[in-house]
Amino acid sequence: MSQEFSHITVMLHEAVDALVTDPDGFYIDGTFGRGGHSSLILSRLSDKGRLLAIDKDPAAIQEAERRFGDDARFSIEHGAFSDIHAFVAQRDWFGKVNGVLLDLGVSSPQLDDPSRGFSFQYDGPLDMRMNTSAGESAAEWINRASESDIADVLFHYGEERFSRRMAKAIVAARQQSPIVTTARLASIITEANPRWEKGKNPATRAFQGIRIHINGELTEVETCLEQSLELLAPLGRLVVISFHSLEDRIVKRFIRKHVKGDEHLPQGIPFTQAMLNQRLRSIGKAVKASAKEVEANPRSRSAVMRVAEKCE
Repeated sequence: MSQEFSHITVMLHEAVDALVTDPDGFYIDGTFGRGGHSSLILSRLSDKGRLLAIDKDPAAIQEAERRFGDDARFSIEHGAFSDIHAFVAQRDWFGKVNGVLLDLGVSSPQLDDPSRGFSFQYDGPLDMRMNTSAGESAAEWINRASESDIADVLFHYGEERFSRRMAKAIVAARQQSPIVTTARLASIITEANPRWEKGKNPATRAFQGIRIHINGELTEVETCLEQSLELLAPLGRLVVISFHSLEDRIVKRFIRKHVKGDEHLPQGIPFTQAMLNQRLRSIGKAVKASAKEVEANPRSRSAVMRVAEKCE
């Protein structure tokens, strides 16, 4: 009997309110998770509306088919949201998509399931793959990577200032025996961290960095954002919820770049606003979870939502 893990969808109504502007439209939930956003999106759609959901996680695919398999408006694809171009091509939706939603990061069921290896709070196999059917696990990588590569991942993706000390400790420990569990890796990292931050587990940043590397998360975000811009219809919405500064920085820069438009027009030549090739307009300011939501779901504390609309 499989164990069930609960999931509270972050900024559920805020995201769907910003996303769905036409009940007859075509929408994409690039990160199905456990279907919180998809469920509310479907409740806003007419019989003509359509929702395509995407997820890497086989467990998420099973949940999608169980909950919405009989809904003719809904379809699910097993894969990365960076493959959104191919999934849309199959449906002939280019330039017709009214909204793309990305709820980035790891879902609560993934974090809370020890067998997935995402969390230092539970002992389990050191996996960390969002798609458990493909790719290299965290254990495979941590036991083969060079000390400098490990240090770079912890520093750049985990923003861990003691990355070199931790990498050195990891390499020394694996010479004694392979590192194959989350508890052992967390113990090694914790012992190598000389300054613990108040209210934060000493292994937090390192685990984040390894997870981002294993799943290629930042590259996928960049790829999906660029592809989404091509898929959206005029006035189509892009809604992105980020959970750490690296993701949010990518989203913020992407929106700002396309709101600003071309930067290299010839000097001394008069130009109109249209010549700037502005492709997006920002909708409102960055939104954070309300105090009430954070109290009910502490994991929403770091969430930041940004919304942009494609220009006509």
